[in-house]
Amino acid sequence: MASIEERLDRLESHETIRKLVARYAIGADRKNDPAIMGALFHEDAFWEAPGFSSFRGRDAISAGLAEIAQSQIFWSLHYMVSPYIDIEQSGDRASCHWYLWELATMAQEQEEAADSWLGGWYESTVERRGPLWAFSRVKLDLRLQGKAAPPWDTKVARSA
Repeated sequence: MASIEERLDRLESHETIRKLVARYAIGADRKNDPAIMGALFHEDAFWEAPGFSSFRGRDAISAGLAEIAQSQIFWSLHYMVSPYIDIEQSGDRASCHWYLWELATMAQEQEEAADSWLGGWYESTVERRGPLWAFSRVKLDLRLQGKAAPPWDTKVARSA
């Protein structure tokens, strides 16, 4: 049986990781703000979305995600759904899976920007190094994407 201190540490770790996922959504909805996104990753982290892009290292991740937002995603609203966190026995490493439901206004090839929806899931590894929990690996697996019909009121969406 784990001690009260160990049990409390696991509960606090779960909550910290849930907040990490929530801050990821906030950063993503602020055009992948590098100040927010960079703080979520360890220095040697890896981020990937197969068939789309990948980045190695905190600085490359925050700069690469910001570039994607500036050039391709004009507005977004990320729903991070049902984070499932499994902390390893050591207490300093966890796997975290959550679903993505995203509304976005995105650039289109040779067309005007389109209101779109995307869905999929994230698989991540989170590690506590010293007192800091941060992502060491994030993989986005997009499974569906489509244009919104009818499109939403972009005046409202873009002013948010």
